Amino acid sequence: MKRDGSCRSLWQQTGDFKPSATSLPGGIFDVLIVGGGITGITTGHMLQRSGLKCIIAEAHNIGYGTTGGTTAHLNTFFDSSFDEVIANFGEENAKLLAEAARQSNQLIKDNISSHSIDCTYKEMDGYIFSVAEEQNKILEDLVEGTQKVGLPIDFINDSPFSIPYLKIACIENQSQFNPLLYITALAKEFEKKGGVIVENCMVTSLDEGEIHTAVTSLGKIRAKNAVYATHIPPGVNILHFRCAPYRSYAMAIKLRDNKYPEALGYDLCNPYHYYRTQEIGGEKFLIAGGEDHKTGHEENTDQCFRKLESYINKYYQVESIAYKWSSQYFEPVDGLAYIGHLPGNRENVYTATGFGGNGMIYGSLSAIILHDLIITGNSKYKHLFNPSRIKPVAGFSNFVKEAADVVAHFIADKLATVKISELAAIAPGEAKVVKFEGHTLALYKDESGNLHAVNSACTHIKCTVAWNSAEQSWDCPCHGSRFSMDGEVLTGPARRPLEKIPL
Repeated sequence: MKRDGSCRSLWQQTGDFKPSATSLPGGIFDVLIVGGGITGITTGHMLQRSGLKCIIAEAHNIGYGTTGGTTAHLNTFFDSSFDEVIANFGEENAKLLAEAARQSNQLIKDNISSHSIDCTYKEMDGYIFSVAEEQNKILEDLVEGTQKVGLPIDFINDSPFSIPYLKIACIENQSQFNPLLYITALAKEFEKKGGVIVENCMVTSLDEGEIHTAVTSLGKIRAKNAVYATHIPPGVNILHFRCAPYRSYAMAIKLRDNKYPEALGYDLCNPYHYYRTQEIGGEKFLIAGGEDHKTGHEENTDQCFRKLESYINKYYQVESIAYKWSSQYFEPVDGLAYIGHLPGNRENVYTATGFGGNGMIYGSLSAIILHDLIITGNSKYKHLFNPSRIKPVAGFSNFVKEAADVVAHFIADKLATVKISELAAIAPGEAKVVKFEGHTLALYKDESGNLHAVNSACTHIKCTVAWNSAEQSWDCPCHGSRFSMDGEVLTGPARRPLEKIPL
């Protein structure tokens, strides 16, 4: 399977899927789902199983985006710890969040069981530990908050990881799986129930009404409901200012001493690191991740991999780095995902976004919530994850910070472009945003010496893109749109490619 970058993830050697549909069918569907990751596939599966007629339109191939780049930790806790959720949303809502996490994990487990999905699913304990004195209080508050919502966590004395710690807590009933094997099996079940999946079908616009008409790269789709399961909704929406794009880095590592931890691990650094073991084809790998940063804000993304590798080398006997890749996620300003009616659109248009680093669980939870909203008009989680909610105390400072950052890139980047006198000044493998004959260009010279030139203005709201050397892509620092070296849209919210510039 292909992914939205040049780095290859551990999962891409698994989970091949060829949809049954080779063209767009006619008629009116009950639900159009845009996006073929875990959110779109699980939502389609649940709705189709409930008797609705669904179509999934994927711009590339299923698993192309973050689902194909996750490290696939399945947790009952989130990046926003329960003590933070209690402070910002109240204890009852924090307990509701814990219930949602348990239900999402159970949905994954039930799907695996009922369809006999072989996706290397394993249940195991998770370990959260402090590595510096200032992290001890953070861990103590985290444990106390998690206990308040009824989840099994407590301090222990021993760690299954080779990393020194000051304090460590164990939380039971966590799990892991191979995400592409899981969604490809679920996609096949969706098709067996009459659902339609169309790949290489980008939705470019939606004419909303009682019956929506979606314009796609393959033709038109008509549907009574529309779900944007695209990680962030396309176009321009208030949610783009409430979700900040980040990138995270991961490696699949072979160890010389074969001491692979049979557990899930998380430190409390900022940004934090996370660990687990995965077996594929009888071969074990240590998966380690971290070094997160805002999309488009790191000048040398290759350096992020080097930092992660150096960190792991301190504590593990590394034989080789078998795979390395990065992935994108969107951080919500108040700490919780946005799942439900898409603000500013008709009531029969839905979205799911702002998953932070918890995409596998929030993607599954989104299916539960969206299924209930479409089938019954209500969900017990509707208000907690309402995309139109406003939590001034929890999110206002982050909203101001992220909005100011967008404005800074929108204006200042236009004035801070690098000026060069000759295009030949760019070395093979190098990229720059340059001024040339009155135009601002995003230039990349490939290893063969060929120049690829595109307009540097992101087609979303015209922020200036930045080069991602690790993934060989142009990334927008404002709202996370990503483009290939020739301007093709890799991930939204942009719908149109960067303009190619003939030299």
